[in-house]
Amino acid sequence: MKTVIVQPERCVGCLQCRLACAVEHSRTMELAAAIREQVIPRARLRIYPGRQHLAFPNKCRHCEPAPCQQVCIAGAISRRPQGAVDIDPERCINCAMCAMACPFGVLTYAPVHLAPEKRAVALKCDQCPEREAAGRSPACVEACKVGALTYGEWQETQQDKGRALAQAVFASMQAPQETASSLPATIRVWRQLS
Repeated sequence: MKTVIVQPERCVGCLQCRLACAVEHSRTMELAAAIREQVIPRARLRIYPGRQHLAFPNKCRHCEPAPCQQVCIAGAISRRPQGAVDIDPERCINCAMCAMACPFGVLTYAPVHLAPEKRAVALKCDQCPEREAAGRSPACVEACKVGALTYGEWQETQQDKGRALAQAVFASMQAPQETASSLPATIRVWRQLS
């Protein structure tokens, strides 16, 4: 399943992803018009401040199985065929069971234009299904200019991270002739065996 992948070490806390997310989930889907809508659009991801001017983008991981879906007594949370966990605002009763079950603390509550008669409904990342159907990346990914949010298969991303780490480790190692004298005897023997 393709998903939004968070690389917090790259996040600069500019909040462009939150703005793009809110606009994408507005009635008009245009920034100038969205700020004047009766029900103010809300972002589905959060940015938490970190240390040393860093930030942490936090969004739904679309868990398998999804604890939020398992505890939803109204049946408002379901999984789309593409794999993303989604919330039906018409069915949400604002009981907060999903928020209590979520291990990542990503669910929030706010009014939405899809259910204007309700005071608030559960909100979380839905991976922009209309954009996904059109072959585009979610709005937050498109807005992120520093690569803190990417869209793809998380298994491939993990493999890429592993390869990059391996290359960095081997690049930092000195040639065997230069280090042989400084290595402990047990490591020298181990390397000779392999």
